[in-house]
Amino acid sequence: MTASRETIYDELGVPSVINATGTKTRIGGTLIREEALEAMNRAAEAFVRLSDLQAAASERIAEVTGAEAGYVTNGASSALVLGTAACIAGDDLEVMARLPDTDGIPSEVVMPRTHRNGYDHAIRVAGAEIVDVGGNDHHLGTGSENTEPWELEAAITEETVAVAYMEKPFTRPPLSAVVEIAHAHDVPVIVDAAAELPPTENLSRFVEQGADLVAFSGGKAIRGPQSSGILAGREELIRSVARQHLDMHASEPVYDPPESLVAIDELPGVPRQGLGRSMKIGKEELVGLIAALDAFAEQDDEAVLAEWHDRAERIAAALETVDGLEVELANAGKTDAVSTVVVGVDEERSAIDTVELVSNLRRESPRVFVGADDVHRSCFTINPRCLLDEQVEYVVERIAAHVDPE
Repeated sequence: MTASRETIYDELGVPSVINATGTKTRIGGTLIREEALEAMNRAAEAFVRLSDLQAAASERIAEVTGAEAGYVTNGASSALVLGTAACIAGDDLEVMARLPDTDGIPSEVVMPRTHRNGYDHAIRVAGAEIVDVGGNDHHLGTGSENTEPWELEAAITEETVAVAYMEKPFTRPPLSAVVEIAHAHDVPVIVDAAAELPPTENLSRFVEQGADLVAFSGGKAIRGPQSSGILAGREELIRSVARQHLDMHASEPVYDPPESLVAIDELPGVPRQGLGRSMKIGKEELVGLIAALDAFAEQDDEAVLAEWHDRAERIAAALETVDGLEVELANAGKTDAVSTVVVGVDEERSAIDTVELVSNLRRESPRVFVGADDVHRSCFTINPRCLLDEQVEYVVERIAAHVDPE
């Protein structure tokens, strides 16, 4: 069995990757939709005012998510930065110009401690200070919650500009409860839902539960450009995002951005180049994301999930025949959607231990990436969503060659 067809990376002398681990940014996210590629090529043929394009994208995102407005960012992390900046600055151009310097400015973001993760650096980039609350009590098995609602409420003060929430199937308290507490204090809730698609209904679920801003990746399940993201939410906050992100290096007499997006009549002048200037997104990515979002919104979730599940079952059945491996199907743990093959390595029977196996697969050409989060437990995972059918047999063969070379 050959690895795969030759790619442009082979021509450049760079090993290509067979992706058996899912939509990981470090290996390129996902394969962009044909609709998005076609749209991007057409976008490259002409010029457009980016503010006009963002205004059109805002309408489409609002339609799909049920939010008041939306914005295209260069990734979900950028969406979190800009969303936090909007919560800090609001309509104040002077504060916008100062960010990320928040000395003397309310800038605390309350967050349940067990929602903290490496990606919350994006919140701090805007100048916010994260105030985490709660503990890790649920995992002690005592019946206690990690974060009690009263702890969240007690942490909200006059310095609080937002409550941050990382959406995962296992996160607590429920988003609806967090929203109720935050809104009772007129504090917005920012939801990191970067990887919470599919199902497509999640595009609107968090807004329906009352979230004020929701960040999605555009380069994962939506299959838009890897460098794209979506921020959906309240119109006034999206307006602040636009004022801090768009190119504002303009002469005031002719400064005339779309009223629906920037609302210039409410401004005392032209905003300075904002925090988001280093996070700009091109016309091609903008158009590609819109095309991909349209296609994703029309996607038949059941058919897609059935295809992934069938592929996972075939992989599991093939690996079960390899001496030294124990195989089961499980949920990915990242969304409620994807069936994942969990492979345990019996390191007394296998010719190689788990760390060596995963590492050696990654050193091959093409590199084979499997999920490595549980190698310390002598397990690895295979996520079927980014594997091509023609690559399934090759991945199984390469694993078997390391585990049972005879």
